[in-house]
Amino acid sequence: MPNPAATIANKLLEDACQKNASDIHFYPFPNKDKINVYYRLLGTRTFIKTIKTSIYELLLTYFKFSSGMDIGEIRKPQNGTLPYVSNSKKNFSLRLSTLPLTNLESLTIRILPQEEKTVLEQLFLFPNQFKKMRRWLRHQSGIILLTGPTGCGKTTTMYALLESMLQEKSFQAITLEDPIERKLEDVIQVEVNDRAGISYQTGLKAALRHDPDVLMIGEIRDQETAKFAFQASLTGHLVLSTLHAKNAKGTIERLVDLGINRVEIGQTLIAVAAIQLLPIEKHGKTTSRAAIVELLDGDVLQKIITGDEQTVFDKFHSFNHLREKAYIYGFISKEVYYKSSF
Repeated sequence: MPNPAATIANKLLEDACQKNASDIHFYPFPNKDKINVYYRLLGTRTFIKTIKTSIYELLLTYFKFSSGMDIGEIRKPQNGTLPYVSNSKKNFSLRLSTLPLTNLESLTIRILPQEEKTVLEQLFLFPNQFKKMRRWLRHQSGIILLTGPTGCGKTTTMYALLESMLQEKSFQAITLEDPIERKLEDVIQVEVNDRAGISYQTGLKAALRHDPDVLMIGEIRDQETAKFAFQASLTGHLVLSTLHAKNAKGTIERLVDLGINRVEIGQTLIAVAAIQLLPIEKHGKTTSRAAIVELLDGDVLQKIITGDEQTVFDKFHSFNHLREKAYIYGFISKEVYYKSSF
């Protein structure tokens, strides 16, 4: 006899995957017998439907059990992962997260396609930007940082860069991720698991013993990880990683806040790519999203590190400049241009 919770869950996941949703949000209403279900479509949180609390409780238990969470724990946030195969035989990895509320838990599911190899050219609105990023990969050592808000495509871009490198030459490439978002061929991928004793720090130390040419760190989260990443790049490794910062210039200050001095930044940092996604419109309808990127490297990067910013304005293309260019070329609407410029 089929499990009712599994049937409802599969129907919901199938619908979300068909609509190319990146996330599913379950929003419980306090003291009300209803739960709102939202999808994130092209970056926009979109209401889908309302379900009863009794149905949601079945789904919550099913998802927690299936993803390896403790179904009896309702007072602490939990995370889990779950594979999913759609009716069209496409593979997805689901990243689940619960958050305790007054009477119930909320649930968010991130949907990560596993079979879509992202071509670097398709990520960016302006082709010259990805060509410039490819040139960064010629360095044998140093660190390349990708910054931006959650969901802007930092990890997707890192995967595409890594795959681009491997197509041209054989490298010993190791990634350290929390969690692994997509399986890569010819790459050693290590998943952070604090319960198993694999933190970013212990994983990095173990990875360096495997003689990597390229080391990809999913995210620099704290001072210890930042210092270890810079040490690895100083000892002859090419390091790719992400960092949360508002823009490319802000990345430098963020590194200083994490205890990396400006001399070390100047010696080690190859480049910074700050990513922002814009909704692309055709005939008045949003059809996709593409990235504009603030790129910092070379002399411009060195001058910003040392605080000599007055001489680089004509060489550095800020988000405001890139959004204006996108509007002039007709990629984005006037509303999107003005909304994102303030």
